[in-house]
Formats: sequence, structure tokens, C-alpha cells
Amino acid sequence: MIGIVCSTADQASVTIAEELLNLVEWTETEPGVYRHGGFELREFDQLHLELDEVAAAFDDPEYVVVASKHSGDSGPLLSAHFTGNFGAAEYGGEPRSVSQPAPGALKHVIRELDNLAPEPYEVAMECTHHGPTEYGAPAMFVELGSGPEQWDDSVGGRAVAEAILSLAGVGPDAERTFVAVGGNHYAPQPTRLLLETDAAIGHVAADWSLEELGDPEANRDLVQALFERSNTSAAVFDGDYPEVAAVVESLGYEIVSETWIRETSGVDPALVERLESRLGAVEEGLRFGERTATEDLDVRSLPSELLDAAAAIDPADTVATVAAHTVAYQSEENGNRVGDRAALPDEAAYDALIDGLVGLLEREFETVKRVDGQVIAEREGFDPALAADHGVPEGPLFGRLAAGESVTVDGETIEPETVSSRETQQFDV
Repeated sequence: MIGIVCSTADQASVTIAEELLNLVEWTETEPGVYRHGGFELREFDQLHLELDEVAAAFDDPEYVVVASKHSGDSGPLLSAHFTGNFGAAEYGGEPRSVSQPAPGALKHVIRELDNLAPEPYEVAMECTHHGPTEYGAPAMFVELGSGPEQWDDSVGGRAVAEAILSLAGVGPDAERTFVAVGGNHYAPQPTRLLLETDAAIGHVAADWSLEELGDPEANRDLVQALFERSNTSAAVFDGDYPEVAAVVESLGYEIVSETWIRETSGVDPALVERLESRLGAVEEGLRFGERTATEDLDVRSLPSELLDAAAAIDPADTVATVAAHTVAYQSEENGNRVGDRAALPDEAAYDALIDGLVGLLEREFETVKRVDGQVIAEREGFDPALAADHGVPEGPLFGRLAAGESVTVDGETIEPETVSSRETQQFDV
């Protein structure tokens, strides 16, 4: 069961509650308590910040969703976040304490808010802030903001209500969760990762949160709590925080990049580890292809000269061709150029890769064929040496002849075919 907390002291919470009650049929089991399917909605007179151990009011909830207002200068905003205090407890909860989050549920609700948000609302995950810090169950705030006009807006409130109800059947946890460190209050990097990758995000320590934290070494217990309560062993940083990084790593946790999360999204973690050990790290250019891994991966060198020739014709399609036939491959130039080695499921995949590169060459060569371990490409083309023999100076006239135009030199017309020759290129495969 999912518990929904609504506060009659919070206008946005009242608006969201009204929309929740209007969207589906509820059974009022007692005044201010409603049941629908796997949801129980309870109205409280107190503000949410004062509702410590609120899960005890429900019938053993899997997690708790707090419908709340967001207050700030951020304009119309639909948001969600976890709670906790990195310093003093000015707004509920305990000082230097964080709650138990529900990363899988928050990821789902942020994606639903992004789908449902009416104009002109923006959507964001916020950093960890304010109380309560102990609910008695995993919990998250889902908010309507950012001022009185929005708190009373039934359209925005309905979007929040629909996102909450879409949590039916969604558990609190996720397969891949990360702590996030750095960035501003509205957590742009975590929001991107939630919307664009398979990553879930637990607690978020924004720039100002780290100022509240103070010396990370002196507050190791709180740093550790971010990971333990988020049930993860990895963090992603948005910025350079060497003192925090040193404590994180000394506690035995891993720091990964946004690039690493993106490139490994949807890939079996065991396969990621296996391929990084054989082809190099994602940070060094490892990229994952579209083929399924086999027990005995065929890790081999790629025909670099053939790749260069194909890339000269269409670099993006060359990368796409390699990705289509490999499990993973090395890359350069931020993934825009294929590197030297790749992992393939079998020999047939390698043959299909070569055939795909042959297809690229056929765009610019008249004949391309595979013969005895080679690709042989032939075409008729502009020959600079012949052009020079006919007195054509290097420069724009070369370009015109190469483009198939005739040119005039010292009163003599030079036709393109006069300065063309048969070009043959051979590539070992």
C-alpha cells in the first residue's frame, strides 16, 4: 500500500488532494481517510514538516508520498525530492540527518510529471532539503509550485495527482541508484539522468547543501548515510569537490561520471565490468553496440584503413554501422570516431560489419568487392598529377575539375575526363 499525506494547512496540498479525490472512486473509511486500490489518502491538520513517523498513521505502507507546495522564485514548477538536513534542522526533522528515500518511485513520478506537465510548468527533481527525516518508511515529497497562483491551480494540481496515482504497482527501489553531489537546488544533472537514462537518484547534495555540511571529513557519518539510506554504493558529481570525493572514496564508494551512466544505461552491469576489463573503460572511449553478448565474445582488431575510408564518406553512419554489429567497441573523439578494437558475438557479426562498411564505400566507388581477405574499391576520379601535366595550377581549378566541370588554362579547355584516372584502393580485412 502507498500512503498519501495531505495537509489542510497547505493550499497546494489541498488542491492536489481535491484532484486526487475527483480522479477516481475512493471509499472514506473515517473522516479524512480514503482508500482506493493500493492507495490510502490521509488528511492532516499539521504541516508536513511536523509529521515525524507519519507512516505509523497508515496500514503498513510500502512508502509514503507527501503532496505539498513548492515555494520559491522558480516560476510554475512540478517537482519531487527527498528530505533531510545537512546542517541545522530549521524546517523539521533532525540536524545532520537524512530520510529513507524511494528512488524508484521518484524516478517514475518525475517521468510522469514530465509527460503530464501543462504549460507553462517546468519539471525538476530538487535536492534533499528540510524535514521530516524519519517517516517510518521510504518517502518523498511531490510538489506543486512555486507561488500562491499555482498552489490554487487545479490544472497543475491534477497533473500532480495523476502522477501520484500512476505509482500503482511501482515499488520504492530501483535497479541502479546513485547519490548525486553538486549542482544547484533544482538538480539539473539528476533530472536529466532520471528522464534520459535508466538511472534512479537517491539523496542529492547540492552546492548549498555542501556548505551546510561543512568539513566532509568531520561529517563522515552523514556522507555515509547518503549512500546507506539511498541503498547504493556509487555517486555522480556535478562539479569538482575533491574533499567530498576523498571521503566518499575512503568510505569505499565509487564515483562515476554522467557519461558513464549514460553509456551504460540499459546494459547488464556484469557485462559492463567484463567489457571494461577487456576493451578499456567507458571514460577511455568504450561504447556499447546493439548486438547481444555471447559467452565467448570475439574481441578483435578492426580494419582501421577501411574504417577511415568509410568515415571519410559518412562518419556518423560509420559509427552507426559498427554499433549495429558489435556488442561494444573502442571509440575516440567523444564517441564520434571508431577506435581500434571491438567485441562481437561471433564471426558472422564481423562479416556483417565488413559488408556494412562495403555498403558505405559503394556510395562513392563504382565497384566494391571482397576478395581473399581484402576489400577492393575502384572508381574513376580526378588525378592531380594529370592536371598538373596539363598545366592546371593547384587551387580553385583543381576543385572545379574534381567536381566534373571543364576549365580553361591559357586558352585551352581542359575536360574533366582528360585529367581523370582509375583509382583502386585495397583494404585488408
